[in-house]
Amino acid sequence: MMIDTKSDTAGYVDLFKSLDENMSIAQLRNIRREAITRFAELGFPTTRNEEWKYTSVLPLQSEQFLIPGNEPAWLLGWAAKDRFATLSRIRLVFVNGRYSAKLSETEGLPRQVIVQNIKSSLPGIALIKDRLADSYESEANSFVLMNAAFFEDGAYLEIPRNVVVEEPIQIVYLTANEGKPTMAFPRTLIVAGENAQATIIESYSSAEEDCIYFNNAFTDFVLGDNANLNHYRLGFESFKAFHISTSRVCMSVNSHFSSTSVNIGGALVRNDIEADLAEQGAHCTLNGLYLVDGKRHVDNHTNIQHRAPNCESHELYKGVLDDHSVGVFNGKVYVHQDAQKTDAKQTNRNLLLSPDAVINTKPQLEIYADDVRCTHGATVGQLDDDHLFYLRTRGIPKEEARSILTYAFAAEALSGIKEPEIRDHLQKLVHNTIRQGEA
Repeated sequence: MMIDTKSDTAGYVDLFKSLDENMSIAQLRNIRREAITRFAELGFPTTRNEEWKYTSVLPLQSEQFLIPGNEPAWLLGWAAKDRFATLSRIRLVFVNGRYSAKLSETEGLPRQVIVQNIKSSLPGIALIKDRLADSYESEANSFVLMNAAFFEDGAYLEIPRNVVVEEPIQIVYLTANEGKPTMAFPRTLIVAGENAQATIIESYSSAEEDCIYFNNAFTDFVLGDNANLNHYRLGFESFKAFHISTSRVCMSVNSHFSSTSVNIGGALVRNDIEADLAEQGAHCTLNGLYLVDGKRHVDNHTNIQHRAPNCESHELYKGVLDDHSVGVFNGKVYVHQDAQKTDAKQTNRNLLLSPDAVINTKPQLEIYADDVRCTHGATVGQLDDDHLFYLRTRGIPKEEARSILTYAFAAEALSGIKEPEIRDHLQKLVHNTIRQGEA
């Protein structure tokens, strides 16, 4: 196949050509080819692009990543000790982007609920084709196109109308590369029918703390009328990993979507989440917490489109940055002309533990309706010396006092989690991370 290729994409295009005929899910082959063609035309984003002004992806162009083979035999024992393993007994597990039947468990779900890997799910493949088929000419995100071209498998969840799933469903993406730089392209499609309710945990972790790999993930949410989804996106990856993710949420009448993102780990992390409040009464909550140290770089971009009247959106992102780390928060709330009675609030707060840490924050409101209530704001600060002094006078050592105040700052981003088990688990994880000096 002939593709007009930019130099920065040549290595990935050549790899695609070598894999094309043997890649799984043959029904998507034409779509894959359209995606790689568009990816080659666009090229990788650069810091001249306003959306990528503070985040360079040059390392992804210079590193030679491989598509890994089968999962290593030793992973079975390690997976049971994964830091997120106890969050739910219902788990769909993928290793290096491929479904692992022996690590997964789906017993106990209502019989109407579909929880499968995409490769074995014809409804999932059909819906992916429908949602992708007409998008390539207008798609401006190179990493979304790259994921569509290369993904081999992923999770497909469908909660039918009027079904309430009481127990959380966990989608686990594990990386085990055994010393060689590898890459994977996880893809997740979640469909909640009318009046459906569920809690989804989407987690990313690695078997080794210092392995090099590249995860390019895409998650697609489709909510019917009055559907209610609670979503948790948890990243605890290798400190040498590259992680680029895009999540897109399509919301219907009176639907509710709540997502909490917790990011610990990764050398270069970029999370994009786009929510389309397409019909009236939709309610969207996006919360995030990022702990960054060393020379690591974490970038969170949110984009909420208010298209219909009487919709609400609320955002709270908090960052803790130490050493020479860099954080980015860019949040946009766009209120269209027909979106009267919009209620939107966006907040980004950051704590710098080092004079060398950097945060680039840009909350944005773009409003074309005249009957709205919208606010946004950002703060950047350091630990309060008076508070530190108070704790020191109570006999608390300096480092422990710093940890207490840092955790108190970070914990607010987790306080809205409704499920006690998930909230307690994440609070403990964040607390231990801060005490160990990883943020």
